[in-house]
Amino acid sequence: MRPKQFLPIFDGESLFQKTCKRTSNGMFAPPLIISNVDHRFLIGEQLEEMGLENSGILLEPVGRNTAAPAALAAYIALEKDPDALILLAPSDHLISDEEEFNRALQAAIPVAQAGTIVTFGIKPNEPNTGYGYIKVNNGEGAVKTVERFVEKPDLMKAKEFLQEGCYLWNAGIFLYSAKAMRDAFTRHKPEIWQSVGEAYVKSKVDLDFQRLDLDAFTACPSISFDYAIMEKAQNIACVPMDPNWSDLGAWPAIWESQFKDENKNVSMGEAIYQDASNNLVYSEDAVVSIIGLDNIMVVNTPDALLVAAKDRAQDVKKVVEHLDGNNRQETIHHVRKYRPWGWSEEIAHGDRFKVHSLMIKSGQEMSLQRHMHRAEHWVVVNGTLEIIINDKITLITENQSVYVPLGASHKLSNPGKIPVRMIEIQSGSYIAEDDIFRH
Repeated sequence: MRPKQFLPIFDGESLFQKTCKRTSNGMFAPPLIISNVDHRFLIGEQLEEMGLENSGILLEPVGRNTAAPAALAAYIALEKDPDALILLAPSDHLISDEEEFNRALQAAIPVAQAGTIVTFGIKPNEPNTGYGYIKVNNGEGAVKTVERFVEKPDLMKAKEFLQEGCYLWNAGIFLYSAKAMRDAFTRHKPEIWQSVGEAYVKSKVDLDFQRLDLDAFTACPSISFDYAIMEKAQNIACVPMDPNWSDLGAWPAIWESQFKDENKNVSMGEAIYQDASNNLVYSEDAVVSIIGLDNIMVVNTPDALLVAAKDRAQDVKKVVEHLDGNNRQETIHHVRKYRPWGWSEEIAHGDRFKVHSLMIKSGQEMSLQRHMHRAEHWVVVNGTLEIIINDKITLITENQSVYVPLGASHKLSNPGKIPVRMIEIQSGSYIAEDDIFRH
């Protein structure tokens, strides 16, 4: 529910925010965002935080891999401009050299306008087995012809690719005209084009979002854009680039991307090192001390702690499998949950209580509701809170509190100009989210 593209760990910004900023200069229209429905409030919150405009936020009711969004973007763009060009960009990649990225994009634009689907290849600096590869013709010019796409290789193959010099990492970034993509899908995967078109036509507006039709989108085949189109189409080209790119697939890649001290330690949060080198510390809520250790990573969040050798980072998936096998929630939910009105973050819990920190945005309100098994206490830390309890309206401000008895109907809203920060204490015999009746 809080994947890597939304973690604000890159100079206080998330990868999603950096991607939106990268495509918010004069070269682009405001970005169209296609996302899973579960991340809608995270997206809204992070766009608002940066003051970034968008051309729409489309919500997928189910995941259907990357071919569906590529087709959907083309379908929507054609409605607005028959000559539209589309840059399809994952939001979970880091690009540090934006000048190099824009250079590659400028080289690709006239080729895409002529009807060619352009992909961007990263010049490899190591025999990485975590990426797919593109074999290109090493002729003159900034734009290369593509000979073939290669799946993630083993280490021996990756070393061969590096020596040959005509293989690039597949960054999963594409530039194409809406017309060229329509033609590609109607020729190679017409059922995808039909499904996303129907899902869009039947979509419904909900707050700041647009929900794609469930039945039509579910009928869309789940397949990657590479398999559906790129490995079949003939009008393909590639622009090599070296913009200091990474898909940050594991914590060591984040270590690589960050500033290091004289002993090559990276600190994201408060860390103390003694006789330690090549370490990574990410900590949200505690000082971490490392003494006499090398090449380890410590990742500390309010709900979990990871300590591992950097070269064993991929084994995190085994821990996830273990937690999932025991029906643990840590692999699904973060302690902070985003809502239309703001967010709620769990601070503590016990047998008969839970404590949350809440933020309610200016002008926002919660639903009118009641609970049959718990009472609630609210303390305002900042801002002004309007409260309705059994039809009685009360305003409370900083350092004031109110009690909501078990079974009482109640509603919270923020009539002020600044966000409300408050503490909520729930107490009772049953403290679960399903103990709620919304009026």
